[in-house]
Amino acid sequence: MMSTIKFVRKRLGLTQAALAAGIGCTQGNVSHYEERGQTVPPAVAKRLIVFARSKGHEVTFTDIYGPADGQLIDANDPAPTCEVSHG
Repeated sequence: MMSTIKFVRKRLGLTQAALAAGIGCTQGNVSHYEERGQTVPPAVAKRLIVFARSKGHEVTFTDIYGPADGQLIDANDPAPTCEVSHG
């Protein structure tokens, strides 16, 4: 299983440092969100949604916080929740 933040970052094709710069936090913050399971503050989640949209990706709060059942999103899931917008 992959953390939801790591899944979103990988879908955007970014390093931790590049994602951090894009959403206004540090690479250490991104690392904590990904590897230690630290909860993403709602303000950071909103910035991630806006940043992803600027890169042509649709990201939702479910993508960031995971499904309501608490299951983490698997990068190998045949139906990933991050959709790519081509418009």
